[in-house]
Amino acid sequence: MGRIGDGDVHAAYVEFRAKESDKCLSAQCIYCQSVRAKNTSRQRQHLLECPNYLSAMKEHNPDNPILHESINGTPTVTPAKPPKKRDHETMMSGFQGDSSASRAFPIPKPVLERDFQMCVQLNPKISVGPGIWGQRNWISYISGHWNGRWGKGTIVPGGQDKQLVAPDLSTHLESSYLLQTHDHPPAYISVKNEGWRVGPRDVLEKLEDPSQADEIDPKTYSFRMYIHMETGDSRYLHLNTGMWVGSGIRKGTESESSC
Repeated sequence: MGRIGDGDVHAAYVEFRAKESDKCLSAQCIYCQSVRAKNTSRQRQHLLECPNYLSAMKEHNPDNPILHESINGTPTVTPAKPPKKRDHETMMSGFQGDSSASRAFPIPKPVLERDFQMCVQLNPKISVGPGIWGQRNWISYISGHWNGRWGKGTIVPGGQDKQLVAPDLSTHLESSYLLQTHDHPPAYISVKNEGWRVGPRDVLEKLEDPSQADEIDPKTYSFRMYIHMETGDSRYLHLNTGMWVGSGIRKGTESESSC
């Protein structure tokens, strides 16, 4: 068995072979882009000291065992919850419309858990011109990488963003692209995003300039999206019925998102 948090270690890295002749894989931290030889223990030690990773976990995943270990010296251990018991009579009575229904079957509370993240390298924006609803732009994808709880891989070149920019520079985005997994043989997963990037006008103006985008604090604007996926590969059929929401940031000629 692996150590507690090993899954989080693997999710924070993209593995690749720097040269075809290399016998060993390299691993790149998606939070600070540092590269090292693939070694779970050393990768874990890096994350314990990586300020970008620890900051992201504090904000988005405070129960992360590696974050807990960096603070307290030991990873968290989440106790297993006992399975819920459902009595047949209680189940039946819960559908009779009486007041016991709400007690027997409370509406499940939605919970967000980080499932995957990705980084995309973008081509320069192409201005399509003004339309009846606003300015239309087109941005194509050069390449990218992704990883998450259910796999990791690359983003196939040729994906695209369609942008509709309102007069106040609020931007509606629709994205369509293809994920390739690191499996042998690889699986291909079609992804569609839709969302909005909004904020103060001066901030949004700087985000449109790749030379200034790196200097913008992501907390000064909002970039939110929802995602759905489709594949015919039997190893990933569960993605077809999944639903994701995510947040993104713009960094120079790259776009990063966490979902």
